[in-house]
Amino acid sequence: MEPQQHDTTPGTAARHRRAPRRLTKLGVALAMVLGGVGVALPTAQATQDSGAAPAAAQTAENPYERGPDPTERSIEAVRGPYSVSEDRVSSLVSGFGGGTIYYPTDTSDGTFGAVAISPGYTASQSSMAWYGPRLASQGFVVFTIDTITRYDQPGSRGDQLLAALDYLTQRSSVRDRVDSSRLAVMGHSMGGGGSLEAAKERPSLKAAIPLTPWNLDKTWGEITVPTFIVGADGDSIASVRSHAEPFYESLPSSTDRAYMELNNATHFTPNTSDTEIAKYSISWLKRFVDNDNRYEQFLCPLPRPDFQIEEFRGNCPH
Repeated sequence: MEPQQHDTTPGTAARHRRAPRRLTKLGVALAMVLGGVGVALPTAQATQDSGAAPAAAQTAENPYERGPDPTERSIEAVRGPYSVSEDRVSSLVSGFGGGTIYYPTDTSDGTFGAVAISPGYTASQSSMAWYGPRLASQGFVVFTIDTITRYDQPGSRGDQLLAALDYLTQRSSVRDRVDSSRLAVMGHSMGGGGSLEAAKERPSLKAAIPLTPWNLDKTWGEITVPTFIVGADGDSIASVRSHAEPFYESLPSSTDRAYMELNNATHFTPNTSDTEIAKYSISWLKRFVDNDNRYEQFLCPLPRPDFQIEEFRGNCPH
């Protein structure tokens, strides 16, 4: 188990902001009881950052587009259009603990953007293995890593994510398939905290996706990398009030940012295949790593709360 942060008592503004959560759960419970009865129920609303407006559609052809036009079904699918191969990386490499590279087998579309993914405290890359083929089959090179020790803190995990990206683009067996200018990081728990550290340290990254992240540092005003944070309403290890929410709120409003809180979820929900995490992670990576505006439709307007999503905040991509 990871160190647990004790929540402080929220102020009046915080209580007011989180009030819709109770309404959402009540609405879900009543809906399940009433079935198809046409009763209007109060629900939480997606919160869009003030002043944000949808970006104009890209008019020039995008050389980084990969794969067919997306649909709701395609981003929810367990596998995308690309066949995937994998390559193991020894733990003897320097800078991180080895891992597994998942990559599209077909090279006819040219190079691909890449994402390195860190596990959480005491966990191994196996806890993040499901992201490998799921993301790679959508047109990315994906590197799930082991850390040097299972007890490494977020700062170290951030450094290891960057070391893994450097290995991937400079020394790996698939380096010729990777576009070194289009890189991203993801991570779970302390690995999610590490992805924030990596984004702060290397602003040239195209995207960061912290999953139920944990970090003692609560303010990330230095980050300019487009960041999508995933929290869980039932997280008792890295509660959203102490971690995911303050992380999101501290990101500059000028940074492309989004926050999704999963409904009826726990700290460990990101460790198993999850459609909501996958579909919006794919959309985020496509939009910012591949600069693919075809995926903006899934991010703007903001997704509305439902049985899977407690709330969704953010701004439409700049």
